[in-house]
Amino acid sequence: MVLFSAKAASAGWNCSQGCGAKVSISDEAVDGTVPDRFRKTLGSNLDSLRVHNLSTILTRIHHDGPLYRSDLAAASGLNRSTITILVNELIDRGLVVEANGSDEGSKKSVGRPSMSLHPSGRILAIAVNPEIDAITVGVVSLGGQLQRTIRYETDEAPTMRRAVKITKAIIEGIQAMLPADARIVGIGVAVPGLTDDIDGSVALAPHLGWRQEPLARVLAEETGLPVWAANDAHLGVLAETVFGGGAHVGSTLYLNGGASGIGGGVVSGGIMLKGAMGFAGELGHFRIRSGGKRDSAGLQGTLESEVSRDDLLRSLGLEGRDVLRLDEVLAAPRSPEAQDEIDRQVRALGTALGSMVTIFNPDLIVLGGFLGSLLDAEPERLRRVVAQESLAPQYAAVKIRRPELRDNILLVGAAELAFGALLRDPTGYDVVAESSLLPVASVEM
Repeated sequence: MVLFSAKAASAGWNCSQGCGAKVSISDEAVDGTVPDRFRKTLGSNLDSLRVHNLSTILTRIHHDGPLYRSDLAAASGLNRSTITILVNELIDRGLVVEANGSDEGSKKSVGRPSMSLHPSGRILAIAVNPEIDAITVGVVSLGGQLQRTIRYETDEAPTMRRAVKITKAIIEGIQAMLPADARIVGIGVAVPGLTDDIDGSVALAPHLGWRQEPLARVLAEETGLPVWAANDAHLGVLAETVFGGGAHVGSTLYLNGGASGIGGGVVSGGIMLKGAMGFAGELGHFRIRSGGKRDSAGLQGTLESEVSRDDLLRSLGLEGRDVLRLDEVLAAPRSPEAQDEIDRQVRALGTALGSMVTIFNPDLIVLGGFLGSLLDAEPERLRRVVAQESLAPQYAAVKIRRPELRDNILLVGAAELAFGALLRDPTGYDVVAESSLLPVASVEM
């Protein structure tokens, strides 16, 4: 079984390979033109450099594709002949496919059109998000494209074992529907709780009632696939940083509001803030008042206890299963009672965000789940409270918005865990390259 580790999955957690950093690698060490006097000492180093360069190119195409060879040469610092060798190997392995297009990055404007490079739509990851009211499973193709989502609603918070059983059944159904040449590289799980990065176990998911549960190990044993697990909000900010609005932002703070409360994640300078044990970002337990209700962890007056999806839905006459209609209902005229609850929650959310702006000084705040719905319902009111509760110079620099990935954000982030090993070492994956392999958007199930 392959387990997640922060070091091993650095291609997923650190943007240095795929978010714009220029790579300086010797072309000589890749294209076979190494002087004879160095051959004895380089030995395995040649393979190491080749793997590194393949990783860099595949990660770039995965995060930013479709691209042209000229784009890859400019971004990596490698010459075109080296890029051709690397790209051809990725194509031969079935990880990258070509399509006709015009090379806008090239000075050549006439002649045969260049071929654009796409991540293969047949390389897939399974993404899982267990919540107290449902288990959601997604199929995500290389390139971060969510191809299909299956939501299995539950009457109560599932135990870890039941969540695994449900997930296994859904995955078996997915596998039966996939094209013959599709390949699943693994499973990533976005957990609403404290998750151990080393072995994928869940230390504490209070809403689910999970404590010290060996989630990754059990799910791997049941499905026969490698499994990685991490905190859902950490994966949300990862996805938004790689594929969404945080891609070109120095510091992003993400808050996710769901059935299992509120979680957070912070990326600064391309690095995830994880803390000593990997549990940093539990911003739902950020205290904003003395006294008050207790949250799922037993703490009083926290953001999670004051800003609640269930309380918001009740004020609007909705149930948990109606959450997909939340934006629509909030856009309609509201009762005085509902408006009072919205105002109260917006005030509490803005107070917490103001303190977070002062602490983290982000360029961008991304509000996911029902928190994004509150933002759209009362954008000016929320921004006004944040401004009142933070230092003026810091607030002036921050933007507040919903994730570009919207409801897909957690599943795309979970899939990034599963793609991590492939991106780190593409030579470990040999997929037969066939003409039937198509660009990302073409998978049908």
